Amino acid sequence: MSIREHLVASAHVSSRSVRWNQLLIGIVCMMAISSPQYVWTLFTGPLTEKLGVSLAQVQITFSLLIILQTFFSPVQGYLVDRFGIRTLVGLGCTLSGLSWVLASQASSLSMLYLSYGVVGGLGTGIVYVGIVGLMVRWFPDRRGLAAGAVAAGYGMGAMITTFPISNSLHNVGMETTLLTFGLALGVVGLLASLFLRQPPPVLSETPLPESGQTVVDVPPREMLKTPVFWLMFAMFTMMSTSGLMVTSQMASFAKDFGMTSVMVMGMAALPLALTIDRICNGLTRPLFGLISDRYGRENTMAFAFLLEGVAMTLWLLTSDNPVLFVLLSGVVFLGWGEIFSLFPSTLTDTFGTRHATTNYGFLYMAQGIGSIIGGPAAALLHQHTNSWYPVFTVAISFDILTALLAFFVLKRIRANWISTRARSF
Repeated sequence: MSIREHLVASAHVSSRSVRWNQLLIGIVCMMAISSPQYVWTLFTGPLTEKLGVSLAQVQITFSLLIILQTFFSPVQGYLVDRFGIRTLVGLGCTLSGLSWVLASQASSLSMLYLSYGVVGGLGTGIVYVGIVGLMVRWFPDRRGLAAGAVAAGYGMGAMITTFPISNSLHNVGMETTLLTFGLALGVVGLLASLFLRQPPPVLSETPLPESGQTVVDVPPREMLKTPVFWLMFAMFTMMSTSGLMVTSQMASFAKDFGMTSVMVMGMAALPLALTIDRICNGLTRPLFGLISDRYGRENTMAFAFLLEGVAMTLWLLTSDNPVLFVLLSGVVFLGWGEIFSLFPSTLTDTFGTRHATTNYGFLYMAQGIGSIIGGPAAALLHQHTNSWYPVFTVAISFDILTALLAFFVLKRIRANWISTRARSF
């Protein structure tokens, strides 16, 4: 065994328990920053009443949160790579908690926008990009699982805080709730970040299981010149848009389909569907990430994206059946949420680990585009046609197109890129 092979083997042995601890810490950090996005809806009513403004004006806060979280992610990723994971993730968790503390004192829309929207968006973005970038380094052999697990922590973390925050709003009011939970979540995230650490360099250089080749690290400037990156960016954008076109309008088309006044297994259909959706949206991320580690990224993408397309088609065709409405909504989320594990792991498999955080920051901007155009585009299309069929048709078409691109195009050009790059070094 060569010296290098011995170092790699030693790194794996000594890092087995450490990396699972790092994954757990990363999940805690992600859970600590999930509430600003996923519990936002609980604050809209009290905020409109307190500030005396319209719901549309208050909702700009949420748009700012998403825009700052996604479109500044390349800068946030660069700062993490430049100044270290502990420092930046700790800062991000602090900013996320501070955004609620400041929002609790907001007496105007501008103060709300600045605190909850801008400060919160910057803080959550730093943590999200930083943690995903760290996990794909720690788990070169299980990148899909690791990225999916921390993404699930972000997607499902608010399940722990939703009911306590709802009860607190009822018992002590919005200001005290924001202050209390802002301090608590900020401190939890900050303390967890202190235990984060980078993996040994040789661990990140493990050859890919499907090719046996060690991927050469590619800096962002060079990555942005490659067709394979822009293909992934287009696919990520289409999948983000298609999912949000439907999921963001679920309450509206559920009402049009007559699902808001029916019961399923003794429960109201819409709340039951939303509960199942949240579980499936979290479960799918590590599940399909793990599948992709074993059966290949593009193969898994093709299956998952087609699954969403088929589920959406059946959802539309059986829209008058309450049981199928509930069950198929879960399948739709099961086929959509995995984009947050498959794309970061595929990107790192392609362009290496050294610049993984910054590189993913650029790709994550696709989620921002999908967030902006998915909801408004669906609403405008429905308003113009007075039908949900065109909305579903566009979303299903994106799903099928992206699945075909994954299997027939991305798989080939990514393999050629990795092979060509390896031979040139």
